[in-house]
Amino acid sequence: MEITKRVFGEIDGQAVHAYTITNSNGMKVTCLDYGCIVSELYVPDSQGNAENVVLGFHSVEEYAEHSPYFGSIVGRVAGRITKGRFTLDGKDYQLAQNDGENHLHGGFKGLDRVVWKAEPQNNGENVQLVFTYDSPDGEENYPGAVSFRVVYTFTENNEWILEYFATTDQKTIVNLTNHSYFNLSGNFKTTVLEHTLQIDSDGFLELGNDLMPTGQIIPVEGTVFDFKNGRKIAEGSKSDYKQNLLAGGGYDHPFVLSGERGGVVSLACPENGRVLEMETNQPAVVVYTSNQLEGDFVLNGGVKPEPYLAVCLETQKHPDAINHPEFPSVVLEKGEEYYSRTKYSFKTRSY
Repeated sequence: MEITKRVFGEIDGQAVHAYTITNSNGMKVTCLDYGCIVSELYVPDSQGNAENVVLGFHSVEEYAEHSPYFGSIVGRVAGRITKGRFTLDGKDYQLAQNDGENHLHGGFKGLDRVVWKAEPQNNGENVQLVFTYDSPDGEENYPGAVSFRVVYTFTENNEWILEYFATTDQKTIVNLTNHSYFNLSGNFKTTVLEHTLQIDSDGFLELGNDLMPTGQIIPVEGTVFDFKNGRKIAEGSKSDYKQNLLAGGGYDHPFVLSGERGGVVSLACPENGRVLEMETNQPAVVVYTSNQLEGDFVLNGGVKPEPYLAVCLETQKHPDAINHPEFPSVVLEKGEEYYSRTKYSFKTRSY
């Protein structure tokens, strides 16, 4: 395992660094200390051709100006919070309304838009990047001073393990995820519509017209949300089911995970044999098929954004949980430690 460091750019007077990690099996990944962004991830296909499978940019300015959270850590709370409001111990809090009337992914300057301290650790068999950031009390109107630590581990087995830790000096809310956009075609030669997705889930959260969870869990059986045996993403994009239509033709939904190993998800590109397998200790994964990806910018590799260019697999607790007591709690008490873990394994399969 090898790791190199270089200056990627500068933002708000702070230097941004890029760390590139390479293993002996053809995997190469570049991470930034700005937002803990994974900007490039090269993995081999069934013929051994290593190509980039995540959307990103070549400059920090592009991330700051255009990025819809490409490859970054989002929080303090991932997902939407209704009207940006919540109550904690009888005190009302008003967060930024940066997605219409609602709060999204931590606000205008969430964890995706700050420079973290990064410490690389290489023991030969794997490389870790340990990112830390101390968020002051009141940042983006969240209560509590929170110390965040995110650990990315890359292995010789083409695995990317994500671990998230947080502690607070007063009661607050925390729900973190990574927002990488995956496209296993390699260098974005095609959209992900022909990718096959499999999810160990019996139900998904119903969304209202504002894309906020209603609190109801809809059984997947008999719908294009049933991924237990795998189905092509294209089926959701073509569906006239109301839940697909309100998401812009596709998916932007939290799936409730099940199974003995925790949540298990598999994404495959049958054309080249690349497979991404994911396991997590979180109760849900938000699947977003970039239904509304557009903009006047160019991605890595000279590709322009378009709908269905990638799929996000955002492991987390249920969105808007603070306003739904029936959902798993996102409250973090003083003296407790928040912990979340997700593992992505990149493999190949013959079709």
